Amino acid sequence: MLSTMSELVHEYRLLIADVYELAGVSRRSSEREAADQGTTVARWHVLSTVSEQPLPVPAIARRLGQVRQGVQRVVDELTEVGQLRTEPNPAHRRSPLYALTPDGARLLEQLWTASESPRLTLLEDSGVNAEDLRRARDTLRRLSNAPNP
Repeated sequence: MLSTMSELVHEYRLLIADVYELAGVSRRSSEREAADQGTTVARWHVLSTVSEQPLPVPAIARRLGQVRQGVQRVVDELTEVGQLRTEPNPAHRRSPLYALTPDGARLLEQLWTASESPRLTLLEDSGVNAEDLRRARDTLRRLSNAPNP
């Protein structure tokens, strides 16, 4: 049993290392694509995070694994240039929700369109299919949503 538990923890550590490596590959590619669209990866990440639903800064920061203060700076920049707007947060009066504006949605669509071809090439070259990605996402979400010891 000990070797099985030890093996499980070892495989978890290797998975995390692979996730960081893939994140680095993706970030380098995204930096080029964002620069071509006149923006930054940090802005792209924030826009993507609120694309499904408005979120407060602490939730955006948690999702991105960033410090709240850094995310607040990016959110402020995006709000100032009209790509995000604030909405009242019924759960917390002093922490507004941030949502995409039409300009923010347009930029995000441009970024996603610009990144589609390089991502498809990566996926084709790797032999990864949609079901592989769904299983991987399911595994990562189960690990992320488990109670933190």
